[in-house]
Amino acid sequence: MLRPIADGVLVHESEFIQSNAVVVQGRAGVLLVDPGITTAEMAGLADDLRELGQPVVAGFSTHPDWDHVLWHPRFGDGPRWGTARGEAAIRETLARADWREVIAEGLPAEYSDDIPMELLGLLTPLPVDATRVPWDGPAVRIIEHRAHAPGHAALLVEDARVLVAGDMLSDILMPFLDLEAADPLEDYLAALELFDGVADEVDAVVPGHGSVGTGAELRARIAQDRAYVEALRHGDNPDDDRVGPSAPLDWLPDVHAWQVERLAAR
Repeated sequence: MLRPIADGVLVHESEFIQSNAVVVQGRAGVLLVDPGITTAEMAGLADDLRELGQPVVAGFSTHPDWDHVLWHPRFGDGPRWGTARGEAAIRETLARADWREVIAEGLPAEYSDDIPMELLGLLTPLPVDATRVPWDGPAVRIIEHRAHAPGHAALLVEDARVLVAGDMLSDILMPFLDLEAADPLEDYLAALELFDGVADEVDAVVPGHGSVGTGAELRARIAQDRAYVEALRHGDNPDDDRVGPSAPLDWLPDVHAWQVERLAAR
């Protein structure tokens, strides 16, 4: 079910790791950001949009992870934007003969048969260093960086004062680093600086996974994520409930340990 969080901005939360699809209402239809996760959920989202009387006129993928490049035929064939770097990354994956097997390795077993693969990753790249989503609707600023994945981008819906953060600024997930990058820790800290720079323009933050937060909570999440990354940088154990014994998801401490191991190996 779609839930309004600001004027003209609605969110649908999936059962899968509280994944958030974001709808921004425009003049002739909506911009749909990171829809998912299952076929049934996306069909239900299409039903909700039909009841609103607004078709999907464009999509946007915040980054090239499988759960952020999904689509459903009922969303139509409007452009599905992604950053040039993000689109190049998923296109490289799809060029492999075994891409379905590669994607399947990351799918949760309980959902794997319910995730539509036919339209996965078919993005339209924006020009390199594009700063706005090119659509007939409210101004949506693109904040691109490389904190979590190549071409990762947050979106700032300016008039509504909503920051769509992609896979960052979550209350349930600690920072997931791009461990293929040359300097994943510095990349993450640089992205958090970008978010600091727009915090005064934000009243609501929508993470890719987790709860929608207020502007005040945005600042707290930036500080928490910065503390986590700084701890990894200095070889310390982060004081972060998201990776401790009371972690929201029981597999997060293992992911944290894997990140520490990979960083040490570098």
